[in-house]
Amino acid sequence: MKIVHIVEALEGGVYAYFKDLSHFFGNEEISKNIETTIIYSGHRNGVSIEKVNAEFSTNVNLIHLDMVREIAPFQDLKAILKLRKELQKINPDIVHLHSSKAGVLGRISSFLLFKKKKIYYAPHGYAFLRTDISNKAKKLYSTIENSFQRLFGGTIIACGDTEFEIAKKIGPSKLIRNGVDLDEIRHYFLPHQNTKLTIAILGRITAARNPQLFNEIALRFPDFDFIWIGGGELNHLLTAPNITITGWILDKKTVFSTLNAIDIYLQTSLWEGLPIAVLEAMVLEKPVIATNIIGNKDAVVHNKTGFLFDTISELDSHFEFLKEKQNREIFGQNAIRRCQELFDKNKNFKQLLELYQE
Repeated sequence: MKIVHIVEALEGGVYAYFKDLSHFFGNEEISKNIETTIIYSGHRNGVSIEKVNAEFSTNVNLIHLDMVREIAPFQDLKAILKLRKELQKINPDIVHLHSSKAGVLGRISSFLLFKKKKIYYAPHGYAFLRTDISNKAKKLYSTIENSFQRLFGGTIIACGDTEFEIAKKIGPSKLIRNGVDLDEIRHYFLPHQNTKLTIAILGRITAARNPQLFNEIALRFPDFDFIWIGGGELNHLLTAPNITITGWILDKKTVFSTLNAIDIYLQTSLWEGLPIAVLEAMVLEKPVIATNIIGNKDAVVHNKTGFLFDTISELDSHFEFLKEKQNREIFGQNAIRRCQELFDKNKNFKQLLELYQE
């Protein structure tokens, strides 16, 4: 069986997902029967061909192909023709598309083969749920999602429970949750003690992560230390004196060691699919405080593994509760158990494998 994955948005959580996917499907036993190809774009921050080649399994085929995030007719047409050419050469049994841009380009290029292929589409967070765009843009993205589903068909694979509820209204859908490598991450779990309560977020500093809100929270709680593990084009919005910005850390060992050394994980996102960084923090037994949005609320159980919030004033009581080490430990233990139950990448990739084999 030949399976081709197409992804444009190869960065952050999607990058971690694909690295894990490459090693699962690159396993010696699985790769005997399934030939996996990943076609990706390297335009995203921190992603290079060299990095992908070094970190992904050598038992999967990697093809770099230029794609752009925004709607760009000329560049998109070039990408469609190149994708079609690659698909003709591979002649896959299954084409699995990841995120909205690949969902559009991949469906068109697959259709232009004029051979019926089994299509799967994973939104990883629907674009029409974004809160940084106009209602007109949201309507456009919603129309694209619905019309492409009607025109080209295929099965939607939702990465989280709430996304699954939305996907079922658009077309045939399956739920296969995002997962993380529990064994790898647990290797970095060590007890620690900070003199000040230390709160962090992990990811690129973009509108999606809402750095302005992160900054407001840091200003509201000047006695706590805040860390942004990452960097990005909106660094200038993080002005609070108690915020440290690490900049880009490409070494995952350093990332997990830094994440282990915090007390509370804070996710200020405006929109999400199912955030990998939140799952990684939960595996390291960190209580998570997160905005009450799709994706976050699929990972965090309010008042059990952390807290969900709608307004900044709610954080007063949440931080007061989590100042107590015993409370953090109870929430952290609940968090790792939840990940073991629902967000183990090996269990979840096995579900994907079984779906391909149906």
